[in-house]
Amino acid sequence: MALQSTEQRPVYALVDVNSFYASCERIFRPELRKRPVVVLSNSDGCIIARTAEAKALGLQMGDPYFKVRRFLERNGVAVFSSNYGLYGELSHRVGQAIASLAPATETYSIDEMFCRLDGLPEPLRDYGRLIQQRVLQWTALPVGVGIGPTKTLAKAAQHASKVYRDKTGGVVDLREPHAIEWLLKRMPVDEVWGIGRRMKANLEQFGIATAWDLSRSDPRVMGRKFSVVLERTIRELQGEPCMDLEGPQDKQTICSSRMFGKRVTSISGLREAVASYMHRAAEKARAQRSLAGSFRLAIQTSFHGDGPKYARAVVCTPPYPTDDVRVLTKLALQGLDVIYRDGYEYSKAEILLLDLRRRGEFTEDLFATSQPARSDALMHVMDTINRRWGRECLRTAAVPAVPDWGMRRALLSPSYMTDWHQLWKVRC
Repeated sequence: MALQSTEQRPVYALVDVNSFYASCERIFRPELRKRPVVVLSNSDGCIIARTAEAKALGLQMGDPYFKVRRFLERNGVAVFSSNYGLYGELSHRVGQAIASLAPATETYSIDEMFCRLDGLPEPLRDYGRLIQQRVLQWTALPVGVGIGPTKTLAKAAQHASKVYRDKTGGVVDLREPHAIEWLLKRMPVDEVWGIGRRMKANLEQFGIATAWDLSRSDPRVMGRKFSVVLERTIRELQGEPCMDLEGPQDKQTICSSRMFGKRVTSISGLREAVASYMHRAAEKARAQRSLAGSFRLAIQTSFHGDGPKYARAVVCTPPYPTDDVRVLTKLALQGLDVIYRDGYEYSKAEILLLDLRRRGEFTEDLFATSQPARSDALMHVMDTINRRWGRECLRTAAVPAVPDWGMRRALLSPSYMTDWHQLWKVRC
């Protein structure tokens, strides 16, 4: 395997928080440090995060809560509803801690961040431990660090930092050819970044079962057979950087959708839900300075159970590209009147903003109406107030303060870091 010299090539690191959601819950509950902890999805549906102790009990990602509830109780597992406000705030603080040490960073997900470490003093394994210590000191969250000459190899190194945590201390430097070969030969091909189950089945037809097998294949041939993405992955496994750090990317679509906490049987309840979801979607659009040229509204019943099933969607187009929640909500409620059918128990609604156009980067039609300046000013005032006094402090009248159809979160922990009334109390 031909690799460039260490001095000439870039060095990437991937920092990942261990069992992020569950670790966040443990920060303010020190008595749970050695107990198994799981976090549930929206409306307490299924398990989406597990600590190592929970994994040792055989609990799987996606296990429905209602099926494993008694097992969790018998085994003393601490169970939490998803507290997205808490996780988002801690994710931001983790990013700040990493950015204080790394010259360049890229937020990959809520619990992962890529860094460039080239040019920093060796050994970089010690620098990885410094990042670990900084994040732990600032946030009390444990992280693993994978270091490699490409982003794909850094991702593989981070995977190894979890699998071999006892031996590595959670930091793996994967830049030497012998270390790359040793790890890739022991790494199933579907553990490679970007290789899923379907691709695994296709690769097995070519005798490719491990990451090492994939790295020894011809990237051009595999790229012609499958995709340029696979070709790029193979080249990265061979030590050739094909991807650099990326800045924040604007979303091409914006979705706001959640399962209801209980079934909705009236159009009034659906109108509240649609207005609430549009409020959140429009807020996200304004945050990235985008205007929506159209949107898709969908409603559906549950696909489980014996009751009647129904699902319908409609695409709505405002008179001009807009981020004005009043215009979008009015049009969405009109669309709901078209697709709503009485006699069903609805479980979900969805708003998907489409045809997003960034302000200042598209040419307005000289002969068509555009968003009035008064709308821009009003939306700016609303966002300013909500940032200062709390989300949905100021909202359209169609959005209820406390909806009875809201997402079920019976096991929700306090908002320790985002609500003055729920701050952590320490008794002396």
